[in-house]
Amino acid sequence: MNEFMKVAKELSEDNLRTKAGGPFGACIVKDGVVIGRGSNHVLANNDPTAHAEVMAIRDACSNIGSYDLTGCEVYTSCYPCPMCLSAIIWSNIKTIYYGNTKEDAAKIGFRDDYIYKFIKDLGEKEDDLLEIKPLDREETIKAFDAFEADANSTIY
Repeated sequence: MNEFMKVAKELSEDNLRTKAGGPFGACIVKDGVVIGRGSNHVLANNDPTAHAEVMAIRDACSNIGSYDLTGCEVYTSCYPCPMCLSAIIWSNIKTIYYGNTKEDAAKIGFRDDYIYKFIKDLGEKEDDLLEIKPLDREETIKAFDAFEADANSTIY
């Protein structure tokens, strides 16, 4: 077994014992070294964003002192959900290795498919899952304009 996927697998198996969250584990690797580890802590932290990949990203960023994980890879026990995929993209990671499939996760009750469908259909039709409505752009745009005008603003 791949040594880094083994780390992700063991983290997911630890969650079966601790019941901190679902059976998910992930690690972040840079230059052949694990720099971040995470397991699902949704239940333990009362935090719906505490998925294994997000926790591993938080750990890696803390360990290297940067929000930028360029050159890193994710090893995760399961194909990432839409939130985790987004976090991985935002952190500049370009490669994901996963064990279980989305379908495997759905089989045990973790159904990400409705979120994928919502994103795919966004703007095409009304959906009863979530309403997204614009409001007060003329006021909120002022902070964006100030950010754009500031030569010292950092894009990430």
